[in-house]
Amino acid sequence: MNNSVGNTARLIGAGLRALLVLTVICGVIYPLAVTGIAQALFNDKANGSEIKDKSGQVVGSSLIGQSYNLPKKDPNDADEAAKPDLKWFQPRPSNGLGSNSVNTQYSLILSGATNRSADNGAVSGKCTKDAEEGTLCAQVVAAKDAVVADNSTAGYQVKPEDVPADAVTSSGSGLDPNISPEYAKLQVHRVAEQNKLDVKQVEKLVEDHTEGRTLGFMGEPRVNVLELNIALKALSKS
Repeated sequence: MNNSVGNTARLIGAGLRALLVLTVICGVIYPLAVTGIAQALFNDKANGSEIKDKSGQVVGSSLIGQSYNLPKKDPNDADEAAKPDLKWFQPRPSNGLGSNSVNTQYSLILSGATNRSADNGAVSGKCTKDAEEGTLCAQVVAAKDAVVADNSTAGYQVKPEDVPADAVTSSGSGLDPNISPEYAKLQVHRVAEQNKLDVKQVEKLVEDHTEGRTLGFMGEPRVNVLELNIALKALSKS
């Protein structure tokens, strides 16, 4: 009997010691080591890939998209559609899965893609103006019309066939911070006109902020909209 109690006590003691040791290693030492390495070697990424303006103020993250809209006439009117502020480069549409009351710089808080098929609302296999309201095709057609109207200027007419896919569709997450170089270039004339800048200056801005494929072969060339607009703001003030 005494041996049984003694064995049980030793097992409980060994279990408690193992729990204490593993708690210290896995709950204290390992997190501190990983955090320390991340802060030392990948400080920017470990802190959310923050983007700061010239004053050092954090204005966003290079990983999360932002919208650039005019203030609503009635901030409390949830049905009032936001209108883009045309002096800024515009991001991809932010159609997602939820509404956002926390980060007012972006119109959703739940990331994710639509479950609608690419031909949702298509007429005879094509997205046309006859697409049923509320379908994906209807959204794409309306978005394309808006892109053409917003970006056409007195000296530059955008053709519908020149509108890239990312100008009228949201990304898989709905939070993409980047646009294609084609979409950025399509906006150059409108941005130059709105900010009273020379077109070549704005074209150079886009060129300077165009990133190539990761490691030369992964992904597509891209332009980070937030970084581009920060540079545009600095150029406008100079």
